[in-house]
Amino acid sequence: MYGKAALNLGLTKDDSKSAVQRNRAAFLAEVGAKCKSNSGSSLWPLVMLRQIHSDIIRFVEPPVESQLVGDGLVTNTPGLLLAIQTADCLPIILVDPKSRAVGVFHAGWRGTIKRIVEKGVGEMRRRFGSRARDLEAAIGPGIHGCCYEVGEEVREKFESQFGYAAKLFREVEEPDPVREKYPMLFLTARAPGHSELPKKIFLDLVEANRQQLLAVGVPAKSIEASSLCTNCRTDLLFSYRAEKGKTGRMMGVVGIRP
Repeated sequence: MYGKAALNLGLTKDDSKSAVQRNRAAFLAEVGAKCKSNSGSSLWPLVMLRQIHSDIIRFVEPPVESQLVGDGLVTNTPGLLLAIQTADCLPIILVDPKSRAVGVFHAGWRGTIKRIVEKGVGEMRRRFGSRARDLEAAIGPGIHGCCYEVGEEVREKFESQFGYAAKLFREVEEPDPVREKYPMLFLTARAPGHSELPKKIFLDLVEANRQQLLAVGVPAKSIEASSLCTNCRTDLLFSYRAEKGKTGRMMGVVGIRP
């Protein structure tokens, strides 16, 4: 159990369903997702997905399907709250104030490779006539380039898809205690079979998605990204990687006021 203060919003094996439901109700009330009527007030319907690290984007209109599968949601229906759950991946929100349409997207490295946010802009254009230059984008807290270590195979996948891939990655040599203790041994030619120091590879997922938004015409001034890294700030945020899988879930949400 994470406790009330943690505000876990995801149904996980380490928290009770009743606690999560209470947290979600408190969260919706806090963000102002309430309908008022003569008989009182009620919370907006919360529209969620079974997320599968895909590029599938679902158009939402009433009546809402009970079991949606994918990693993106778009709507122009007021009074609905679209939600993405995260614990390292990026929640990305798009708002078109002119057409009164919104979208929210789940972008880990797999979704980013599949260009989910780029396709999200296209889906909003197709559904609502949204123009990229009118969109406002918010990239929420996620794991940042300081901490997001990936394998060489991930870099190769990005290089096969994006001409700017090189600037999304940085390499760091792993420390070698022997080299640090006896540096003079390494000033001469390497002994046969002595390999180069292994390197760690880090991916800047935020920049990768910012580049996609820029590529489809969203103005740089209209893109805001959180500076918080989930892996660094487990005091504030959930991180699947930092907490080795035993963690809660946050929500990125967006809706249109009636």
